[in-house]
Amino acid sequence: MAAGEVQANSFVRFENVQKSYDGEILVVKDLNLDIPKGEFLTMLGPSGSGKTTSLMMLAGFEPATHGDIYLDGRSINHVPPNKRGIGMVFQNYALFPHMTVAENLAFPLKVRKMGAAEIEAKVQRALEMVELPDMGGRRPAQLSGGQQQRVAVARALVFDPSLILMDEPLGALDKQLREQMQYEIKHIHENLGVTVVYVTHDQAEALTMSDRIAVFNDGVIQQLSTPDDLYERPQNSFVAQFIGENNKLHGKVKKITRNKATVELDNGGEVTADAVNVGGIGSRTTLSLRPERVEIAPKSGSLPNILSGEIKELIYLGDHIRTRMSVAGNDEFIVKVPNSAGNKPLAEGSTVKVGWKAEDCKALDPMAI
Repeated sequence: MAAGEVQANSFVRFENVQKSYDGEILVVKDLNLDIPKGEFLTMLGPSGSGKTTSLMMLAGFEPATHGDIYLDGRSINHVPPNKRGIGMVFQNYALFPHMTVAENLAFPLKVRKMGAAEIEAKVQRALEMVELPDMGGRRPAQLSGGQQQRVAVARALVFDPSLILMDEPLGALDKQLREQMQYEIKHIHENLGVTVVYVTHDQAEALTMSDRIAVFNDGVIQQLSTPDDLYERPQNSFVAQFIGENNKLHGKVKKITRNKATVELDNGGEVTADAVNVGGIGSRTTLSLRPERVEIAPKSGSLPNILSGEIKELIYLGDHIRTRMSVAGNDEFIVKVPNSAGNKPLAEGSTVKVGWKAEDCKALDPMAI
């Protein structure tokens, strides 16, 4: 693609974008990302990974050190934030405490010099959108945290922006309310079809809400995929460890046949796994295995991978028993055992067999972290 040429289906585009605050260390390194119109894309990663900086550059609050950012086909590098037509939702809501809810929602419309009748209609429509139709006369302090966050979302939507940016918007809410708001924001997005770029460090939140997730680490997108693809098919050890819970085993590649790797474990035994991201014969690899894909006490010969393990700890969690084991040198090997009728009782200190399918185990490059 020629420089400056924007991909046909790209609504938001980062092209070779870099960001440095001190002129030496890059906090965002050569970011190339296309976001189609109407997508809910989440930038996910730990603190300092570059996700929030990328969002702030898109919003216009931080200039890019290098590269170009496009919105709907035009470069916005030199367009001030208030001219970009982007709605923004922050973690701290950023509502004006001295204004009523309706006045908060009307503010961005007055800035755009809309007429009084149009403002009133848009404010009411936005309040109904977030299911707060009768709250216009209240002040933010009279609302719960969840209601304030809904008002913040409504204010971002009220002027009909084509793009909404959300920076950790649910971080201040308790667990139950946060989960409720995840579904509400997801449904608003589905109903309106507006493009959303969402930043969070919460991987469960990203899996719940997103069409696609860009996993950031050290200023680089490690993987850009749908939620199910990230969880089921991580491309490196960082993604496997960051998305969901994950058991790690270490070893050396002994054989590669088609897309399967035979791995000799450091503590003895062999495992067959999907060869997702491995070097040649003799190279080191990290195996990634989800706790819910491990079976305790499988029938002999029923699974290609069967090892012995010692049960270290049993934690009752209602729908499943969280079983911590020592397997192949990993003393933090977790198995989620469904709490269902017919399961044999487990005992701490006992030795049992554990097994799993080859396709549920991913052989990854240990250096890609």
